[in-house]
Amino acid sequence: MARKLVSSNQKTVKITAGTVEKYLGTKRYRYDMANEKDEVGIATGLAWTPVGGDTLSIEVTLMEGKGSLELTGQLGDVMKESARAAMSYIRSKAEFYGIDKEFYSKYDIHIHVPEGAIPKDGPSAGITLATAMVSALTGKPVRKNVAMTGEITLRGRVLPIGGVKEKVLAAHRAGIDTIIIPAENKKDLDEIPENVRKAIKFVIAEDMETVLNTALAKNKAKSRQKSFSGEEKTAVPEVPPQMEELDHGTATIEQ
Repeated sequence: MARKLVSSNQKTVKITAGTVEKYLGTKRYRYDMANEKDEVGIATGLAWTPVGGDTLSIEVTLMEGKGSLELTGQLGDVMKESARAAMSYIRSKAEFYGIDKEFYSKYDIHIHVPEGAIPKDGPSAGITLATAMVSALTGKPVRKNVAMTGEITLRGRVLPIGGVKEKVLAAHRAGIDTIIIPAENKKDLDEIPENVRKAIKFVIAEDMETVLNTALAKNKAKSRQKSFSGEEKTAVPEVPPQMEELDHGTATIEQ
């Protein structure tokens, strides 16, 4: 700008969104945006990086098999352990969520986190992994406007994590308007800029029941599957009545 002013007769130079690329060059970085629609087996998590927060898309697909659990996307040991913990929790609650109790011996489960060239690790994706897996197993889509962060235990409790401010800002940038955080991280919301806090609904979760009640779409989703005989059929996964009667994102179920 300075060179242009001293080398021409111009008195002012105007920079707009349309001209900034002309001066700074092509964009070097891109940011993920929220999904365009509710999808089965895809949940949005939140991650902390040395340069700020980022969104993390976790995909789960089922295949006929013998119960193997495959994880891809350059995941670290802690994240793999979180996936196994999520699997054990779902097995223990399969009947409650309307999932075939023998699913682990009938299907292979493949969990993939895109952008495999980037190493990913940490426990904070635990509830996201569990949500994507329950979605795939029940056929209920995950709401596109929901992101989450939190560690999961074998009993389904949601444990606190770090980097809340950076994660929330990343979700806001991606167009997310509902974020699930652990109950013990509620105090960290004071660090979030006021304009961002007003734009986002925060759901405080102590357990996976609250997470799933918030994240899964309430409408029953029909999924096209092939039976073991090869004949194509329409499956409508059932969800226990208890889950449908809950107030959105606020209640806890006790058994």
